[in-house]
Amino acid sequence: MVVVTIFLVLILLMVIGLPLIFAMGIASALYLLAADISLSVMAQRMTSAVDSFVILAIPLFFLAGELLNACKLTERIIAMSRAFVGHIHGGLAQVNILASMIFAGMSGSATADTAALGSVLIPSMKKEGYPAPFSAAVTVSSAMIGPIIPPSIGMVIYGAVADVSIGRLLLAGIVPGVTIGLILMGYTYFYARRQGLPRYPRATRRQVLRAGYRGGAATLMPVIIVFGIVSGAFTPTEAAGAAVLYAFLLGTLVYRNISLGDFWSVFVHVSLASARILAFITVAATFSWIMVREQVPQLIATSLATLTDNPILILILIVILLLAVGLFLVASSAEIVLAPILVPVVIQFGIDPVHFGVLMVFTLIVGGGTPPVGVLLYIAQDIAKIPFSAMVRAMMPFYVPLFMAMAVIMLFPELSLWIPDMVFGPASGP
Repeated sequence: MVVVTIFLVLILLMVIGLPLIFAMGIASALYLLAADISLSVMAQRMTSAVDSFVILAIPLFFLAGELLNACKLTERIIAMSRAFVGHIHGGLAQVNILASMIFAGMSGSATADTAALGSVLIPSMKKEGYPAPFSAAVTVSSAMIGPIIPPSIGMVIYGAVADVSIGRLLLAGIVPGVTIGLILMGYTYFYARRQGLPRYPRATRRQVLRAGYRGGAATLMPVIIVFGIVSGAFTPTEAAGAAVLYAFLLGTLVYRNISLGDFWSVFVHVSLASARILAFITVAATFSWIMVREQVPQLIATSLATLTDNPILILILIVILLLAVGLFLVASSAEIVLAPILVPVVIQFGIDPVHFGVLMVFTLIVGGGTPPVGVLLYIAQDIAKIPFSAMVRAMMPFYVPLFMAMAVIMLFPELSLWIPDMVFGPASGP
């Protein structure tokens, strides 16, 4: 009954327009007062939630991505992608998807991917005869790969709040991320052939090598992270620090195109973004502690067990829940709130928490491409200069390959676990 009351207070505060972070904090404080627990417990939980070396990876990965963006690598990535896949049906749309896969290894953020690549590629696609809504939709869909391929801010957040190995999570995103990209490219190929969309002549070997040389530096970020973790040279946090150093050297010594003004704007943006995420984690820590204290994960597991004990059906039910939540909450917020509650549930059903982490991050980020919240939709719509209704209609066909990718990730945990198990060995337990 107490938990129900807390949730009702939380929902009421959100309905009247209070930001989720404050609504959750007030609901948590009211619970402590009602349970005659000192409010100092809330302060302790908030402090301990971010008093962690692992948490440091979040602002560091933010910083590495922003520094690489400041290096103005977007045009180089697009040119390299065009040389590699521009000759396939749907030319520039295929370039968009491959560029997103490469850019994902720099930013780890769907929002950054949509804004950076969309601002260049959407106008270019419109100029070459692609429908503006389609151009915006393919940009949003491919940007969803951003939080999957390392470095992934979403994976770091999930690992930090759910106490799951971040090293395994970062490696787990590689194969699913590529799989999502290939499914989107396959859908775009058949769509482009049917619609007669343009494509480029096949690049010569010399053009491919030249484009690879000019844009290759952008692909080294995920290589540094993955190799460092695989070799044991870095912890995930140290890998984030190495990524920052690489981005700094690239901008100051190799390309020499980062000014002091760029550094200032980068640090301001990273500080604000990190503060938002970390503040949310501190407040959510108390809320998660309350849910565990009231045995909410056990109640959920018991309820699900009355319906089925099949892990696949359990995952389907949870995915439906996550998709519903993603309609109204930003992915990072939903992760921070739900991961500590759902991870104990899936473990009880024998589901690997690393596999579930990849599925959860991707499922929630799809919410970033669905109304009414749909942050990615608003960004792409603004760049494409189309009505929001046209943006939503153009996205409808793309939900098919996105849900196909979600189903593949859910049904084949080996895609997520193959590399982590190969590097670290199989997990000792689910």
